[in-house]
Amino acid sequence: MARTATRYVCQACGGVSSRWQGQCGDCSEWNTIQAEAAPVATPFAAKHSLGSGGRRFQMASLADEVVLPARLSTGIGELDRALGGVAGGGGLVPGSVVLIGGDPGIGKSTLLLQAAGRMARDGHAVAYVSGEEAADQVRLRARRLGLARADVALASETSVRDILTTLSSGPAPALLVIDSIQTMHSDTLEGAPGTVSQVRASAQELIRYAKSSGCALILVGHVTKDGQLAGPRVLEHMVDTVLYFEGERSHQYRILRAVKNRFGATDEIGVFAMAAEGLEEVANPSSLFLTDRAGGAVPGAVVFPALEGTRPVLCEIQALTVRVPSGATPRRAVVGWDSGRLSMLLAVLEARCGMGFGGHEVYLNVAGGLKVQDPAADLAVAAALVSALTDRPVAADAVVFGEVALSGEIRSAGLAALRLKEAEKLGFRGALTPPGTKGSGQLRTRCFATLGALVDHLAPGDRG
Repeated sequence: MARTATRYVCQACGGVSSRWQGQCGDCSEWNTIQAEAAPVATPFAAKHSLGSGGRRFQMASLADEVVLPARLSTGIGELDRALGGVAGGGGLVPGSVVLIGGDPGIGKSTLLLQAAGRMARDGHAVAYVSGEEAADQVRLRARRLGLARADVALASETSVRDILTTLSSGPAPALLVIDSIQTMHSDTLEGAPGTVSQVRASAQELIRYAKSSGCALILVGHVTKDGQLAGPRVLEHMVDTVLYFEGERSHQYRILRAVKNRFGATDEIGVFAMAAEGLEEVANPSSLFLTDRAGGAVPGAVVFPALEGTRPVLCEIQALTVRVPSGATPRRAVVGWDSGRLSMLLAVLEARCGMGFGGHEVYLNVAGGLKVQDPAADLAVAAALVSALTDRPVAADAVVFGEVALSGEIRSAGLAALRLKEAEKLGFRGALTPPGTKGSGQLRTRCFATLGALVDHLAPGDRG
């Protein structure tokens, strides 16, 4: 009889070791290793070669013609955009698997219940399986969202075997929502729901069903305190699309960001506003992140046309400098931008432009809770810092973008024409840009080759 062995698996990275230890040797996380039953190894299995005895299959050519399946619209335009279906007209690819993660209470279940209800109203068969809530709880939320009469097949189950048995007994639904994958349990393995082996095995069985039946599958995933999807990282490799739902629960706005997509562009976003009736689409997100500047320009405030996927979003970058007493250590605080990039930009302004930030505290904020990762934000941040330090505002009808090198050179930004077109549409009439950038329509551009030239333009006579 085969001997039952025990192995120790890290719940953060899936690393396997032969004994328990406090810290994982692969990912260096503490207190994440748990004991699990190892697969049974028999002498026959150990000696058997996989080079023969299998089923031969037919290889296909890469040049074969492929007919792309028609996408299924979720009925929510911003969700369709994040899924990469803007150019094609909408949403989910049949047989695809989508993994969506986000902080607790951010609105994942609300968004998916709204999508399920709207697809059901459009005549699609939809199944919603919740492992975290009772069926009556889901019905109460649907009633609040105005979806009480939507024909959605609802269940509260955690057994993957029971779920697949039920679904296989009839026609496959067009959409299957599993909320959440960490609550699912496969009886072919030992271990509690949420462990690495259970999450991997449950997801694998559900994905196999989706691929074989043509059902679009959406999995909800929990996130860790660092904001990463919990469970094995291999789960992100198994699915076709990974979406992150971002935003603060204390704020009204939510951003759905695609970080992986086999059927569309990555870094695409959808913007929502949380209301009493659920999540509402925001067609013009630039209006959310811009302050009403009817009173004129304010020192330290600069508008930056950020690029999120294929969508330009205008946001306001705010800077504040405060002089500190002699001998005190100045503080640098950043919200919505990379703090390391701020330190680099301050160093360039000190070394190349003679701007003295050493005796000032620096505070930088991206308005509206947006997180900017676009390198073209360098020039806008630099303009905001110079404006705050010299107390001279940047023109209220101008946008600023460009990448700054350590030499002080200003480099071109990608898709400049798209940024300028969005700025002109929202009423801006000027732009401070890298060299070689051409204006759009009535919008005039002023190009700068170096950061020093921009400082001379914003604050003439104030350079050290």
